[in-house]
Amino acid sequence: MTTQIGMLLFPDLTQLDLTGPFELFCELPDSKVHLLWKDTKPVYADSGLGLLPTTALGDAPQLDLLFIPGGWGQMRLMRDEEILGFLRRHGEKARYVTSVCTGALLLGAAGLLRGYRAATHWAFMELLPLVGATPVDERIVVDRNRITAGGVTAGIDFGLHILAELAGADFAQRAQLQLEYDPAPPFRSGHPRVADPALVAAARRDLADTVEKRRASLPKIMASGHT
Repeated sequence: MTTQIGMLLFPDLTQLDLTGPFELFCELPDSKVHLLWKDTKPVYADSGLGLLPTTALGDAPQLDLLFIPGGWGQMRLMRDEEILGFLRRHGEKARYVTSVCTGALLLGAAGLLRGYRAATHWAFMELLPLVGATPVDERIVVDRNRITAGGVTAGIDFGLHILAELAGADFAQRAQLQLEYDPAPPFRSGHPRVADPALVAAARRDLADTVEKRRASLPKIMASGHT
C-alpha cells in the first residue's frame, strides 16, 4: 500500500524546515508526498521563496505520516480552527505525528503533544511545557509515534531517521550518500552548548520578542478550548 505523507505548507514558514525532509521523503518507495494547504495557490516562506501546495486540506487522504514545519507563520495557525481540526483528525489516526523546529508548538496547540517528550528549536524549548510536552534537548526525539526535531537543519537528520524507520537503515544511508550529506561546518556555533556565550546571548536577544509573543499566547490558546 502507498504510504501517504502529508507536509503542512503555510505562509511565512521556514522553508528549510520543510524542504530538507521533503527532499528525503521523495526518495521513499511506494509513497506519495502531499504538500498541504487550504488551497493550491502559491505560498511564500518567511524568506520570500515561493512554494506550491499540491493538495488542498479537504482533498487529503488519510495520512500515514503527518509533518509540521515551523516558522513565523506558525503563530497565526495556533488560533486557526481549520488547521487545528485538520491536525487533530489526522493526528489521531496517523502512524507517525512529526515536526521540525517550532512546528512542535503547532502540534502542541492541537493537543497532540500532551504527555509526550518533544524537541523544538533551542530558543523555544522552554515553551514546550505550555502545550503539555516534556522538553528534551536532543536533535531528534522519539516518543511512541511522535517524532520531533530541533531547529531548521535538524530536519535533514529527521528525514534520514524517517527513511530508516520506513525503508531500513541501508536505504537511508544510501540516500544520505547520494545527497552528500557529510556536514563539515566552518564554525562550531550551531547550538548554545558549543557556541561562544556572547553569540548565544546576542541570538537570544534577537529572538526574545518572538519567544515572548509565543509565551504570552500559548496559555490563552490552551485554555480556550481548542484542545
